[in-house]
Amino acid sequence: MRSVSGTRIQSVDALRGAIMMLMAIDHIRDYVTRAAMQFLPTDLARTAPAIFFTRWMTHFCAPVFILTAGLAAFFWMTRGHHSKPQLSRFLVTRGIWLIFLEITLLRMIMFFQVSFYKNIVILLILWAIGLSMIALAALIYLPVRLLAGITIALIVLHNLLDGVSARSFGHAAWLWDILHQQNLFSFLGINFVIAYPVLPWIAVMAGGYCLGTTFDWDAARRQRFLLRLGFSLTAAFIVVRAINIYGDPSRWTHQRSALFTLLSFLNTTKYPPSLDFILMTLGPALVALAWLERKQFSFTNPLIVFGRVPFFYYASHMLLAHLIAVGLYFVRYGYHSFLFLPPPSMGSSGNRFPLDFGFPLWAAYLVWVAVLVLLYPVCLWFARLKQRHHTWWLSYL
Repeated sequence: MRSVSGTRIQSVDALRGAIMMLMAIDHIRDYVTRAAMQFLPTDLARTAPAIFFTRWMTHFCAPVFILTAGLAAFFWMTRGHHSKPQLSRFLVTRGIWLIFLEITLLRMIMFFQVSFYKNIVILLILWAIGLSMIALAALIYLPVRLLAGITIALIVLHNLLDGVSARSFGHAAWLWDILHQQNLFSFLGINFVIAYPVLPWIAVMAGGYCLGTTFDWDAARRQRFLLRLGFSLTAAFIVVRAINIYGDPSRWTHQRSALFTLLSFLNTTKYPPSLDFILMTLGPALVALAWLERKQFSFTNPLIVFGRVPFFYYASHMLLAHLIAVGLYFVRYGYHSFLFLPPPSMGSSGNRFPLDFGFPLWAAYLVWVAVLVLLYPVCLWFARLKQRHHTWWLSYL
């Protein structure tokens, strides 16, 4: 039987809660670990399996979070008895709000940056979610079958655009940067870096919206569908990746050992998410969603608690992780100006930091546990607040 609490669906909250908890380890790794200050975790020439998989397992977070955001939009309309125009307005206003928070509050939390003109403004996940919501506000007026077809086509075919350069669009190059190419562009004298090109993410969110229609089916039929779809996507990833011709701009190669060859196989492109990346992450996620439907969760289960307050958790865990990192570095190095700079893993020059800056990987896992333990009671309080009060502004947090 479907797990429903009021108008909320527990399996979706639990899946989102799981990836929210998992997400924190990647951000903490960026703040804390010595390896993150020196090389990318997916650099097969320098990484270790533990470092690689600490990064790789968090690849599931962005696709699942954006997919469930599309699901949440469908539920807000159908279970909240709202019209499509009401949903459209909500998506536009919430999308603008998330973009605003990305370039203000989240910049201050993540980088201790306030000024726009002295620093590069990096447009990250909230930017991608916000723009995807604004796009979905228009797409919901399409028939669901047509929207599903467009979604599938975008996910499958967008890698055909990998060879298109923003320069070919002249003065409109910035638009291609936003849609499909990581790049830097200037606007009103401010330098922006597009870290999350949004075209594939729009398709993932629209796919979540379309998937919402299956929650009008009986539970057994939906669970069979989710399992079949999840296993099919996972199998498609293995086949497409093995063929090694299309699906990702980075081909896998034979490495110095079978294990590192596997790492190369799994090392798919996230920015923007390739077909292989989306298949690799959403396939297992849908299988997990079908499995979670068969479970019952209490309101105080951490999966439900963190899954019901995603933005509140996201902002809180970033702030707490950053403050803990500053505290650890203060204990180790004493007071220095670099304590309040973004770490080298987030763009600062390594010349401004000690050569041994950072801690071993195990320290990141200890901080991760501490962050989850400290945030749990706060997030439980906020989840209960949202349950008791249905004030409109709480839906924006």
